[in-house]
Amino acid sequence: MRTLALALSALLALAPSAASAPTAPSAVSAHADTSEIPRLTDGRGRVLTLRGWNVEDKTHRGEAALSAITEKHFRDMRAQGFNFARLLVFWDDLEPKRGRYSESYLRKIERILDWAHKHRMYVLIDAHQDVFGPAFGHRGIPEWATRTDGLPFTPHPDDWFAEYFEPAVQRAFTHLYEDGDLRRAQARMWRVLAGRFAHHPAVIGYDLINEPMGELREGEDLPTAARRIERDHLTPLYNRLADAVRSVDGDNWVFVEPTPIVGEGVPTGLGRIEDHKVVYAPHFYNTAMEAGADYDPSAGWIESYEAAVTAYPKEYRVPVVVGEWGPLNNSLPNMGRFYREALTSLNRYSSGWAGYVWCYGGGYCAVDGSGAWRTNKEQTAAPYAEAVAGRVVEQSPSRLTYVAGRGGATELSLPPSPSGWRVAVEGRAWLVPSPAGRAVVRAVPGATVTVSVSPGATR
Repeated sequence: MRTLALALSALLALAPSAASAPTAPSAVSAHADTSEIPRLTDGRGRVLTLRGWNVEDKTHRGEAALSAITEKHFRDMRAQGFNFARLLVFWDDLEPKRGRYSESYLRKIERILDWAHKHRMYVLIDAHQDVFGPAFGHRGIPEWATRTDGLPFTPHPDDWFAEYFEPAVQRAFTHLYEDGDLRRAQARMWRVLAGRFAHHPAVIGYDLINEPMGELREGEDLPTAARRIERDHLTPLYNRLADAVRSVDGDNWVFVEPTPIVGEGVPTGLGRIEDHKVVYAPHFYNTAMEAGADYDPSAGWIESYEAAVTAYPKEYRVPVVVGEWGPLNNSLPNMGRFYREALTSLNRYSSGWAGYVWCYGGGYCAVDGSGAWRTNKEQTAAPYAEAVAGRVVEQSPSRLTYVAGRGGATELSLPPSPSGWRVAVEGRAWLVPSPAGRAVVRAVPGATVTVSVSPGATR
């Protein structure tokens, strides 16, 4: 969910050091070096690329929870070539009363995971929060786990992003990070979730908390506060929660997010997460665009963002998957260019991404009520290599070169196209029969293989 856009814009404007912290490079500057960023892999060692969308139901609770998500979501996403969904789940639904976990909610999650598996999609289970949780009129951390020390909270119905900076909300984050009983409760919640779904074939990992924030200190600008919160609160939080997950699940990936301030081109202050399967999962939003502005190609925002988000994975040698991205108003004059340049950037350094959000209607929805693409969002559907059985040498939307390993077949996703797709293979490799919308390549181990995809007659 897009949070903080207007509030960040206002706070950054008031903080000179915040505005000057990241220097936006020119649009023609060199791209960040991404060669040191490892790739996501599956259980057979194949290099994975995840492309997909968030799926959510923030409206319904209790017995109706998650009812807005149907099998159609996964069938339609897969039909467009996507293989990944980031599923929003809420602690307040899972544990509405302290120590009492909802078996009904777990079954609903399991049903969604079954649909995803049926349609050959990976799922990231995201412990989502917006403005902390129900105590402030939103979703996420339960009311019983919300402590404010009596500090004030004023709703902002016309700008709810600003509610993150209300004293009560900020103090609630501090207690979540610092109070021993709340630390243990959050860890137990993750043991329940991961323990239930550790072996579900659709699950690829767990996003430990969505868009975490914290309490600003007097006189502290936003980038400085973000780096401190990431260093002092989020790093130990993620290590605790990773330990909780590992007590019941030794195989799936744990995804860790910085604060949303990374969207302003501010490198994270996160430290090392002591786990063998960590994914760095920032979000990709621009405050001006979220406040209604068109994309400004001359501002260098995409380049600044890429430089900021690639610093951490290069230092700590972890893959990157961008958990949310996509503007609200995608039909402004420059948005076609934005999608082209954003996708080029995302595909250069990340192992995947999830757009926000797969739903049928207006606003952020990917498609309209009839299932037709909303303006410019069709650019997200393009050929890609879902899994590469070997070491990737070079990769682009139209060409893949790899040294074949022993991990099985290489699989390509081919979205619907009026002209179809022509797939050509060079090297000691061959195409094998595969369903519509896919191409499967097998190769002699050790062979250098090049696979090219171009528009043309369906192979």
